This record gives sequence, structure tokens and C-alpha cells, in this order.
Amino acid sequence: MYSTMTSKGQVTIPAALRHSFGFREGAAVEFFSTGTFVGVRPVQPAAQAATSGFGMVKSNRQHAPADFDVASLLAQPAAK
Repeated sequence: MYSTMTSKGQVTIPAALRHSFGFREGAAVEFFSTGTFVGVRPVQPAAQAATSGFGMVKSNRQHAPADFDVASLLAQPAAK
């Protein structure tokens, strides 16, 4: 597969390769070189560790009480 470089240094990645590697509009890419070889690969966003539990539990309720604590449910004995 071939592509032509524009005067601005832009090239089009062929559609088959874009689909195969998951390139999407606005995606970040990384360029690298090894000797005379130049490559491009998608950049995976760094996974961020959760610093709190906020937003991890989704509810279908319209409004959850402001003082609702999910951890308190684990501390309560199961009702029979």
C-alpha cells in the first residue's frame, strides 16, 4: 500500500490499515524509527488508578441521598 506525502508532511493511512489497527479521527499516534524503518502506532491512553470510589457505582434512581455510603452496606448483616 502506498500513500503520497503533502507539502505539509501529511500522509493518509490507507482505510484497511486504519480499520485493522483501530485508528480513528482525533486518535493520538506515535512515530518511531529503527534504522531506516519508520513506523506509526496508536497510542493507548494511560490507565489511571481510581483515587476514590466516586462515580464507580451507577444508579437508576433520580437522586441518591447526599450521605449515601456504599461501604456501609457491606458492614450491615444480611437481612433474613
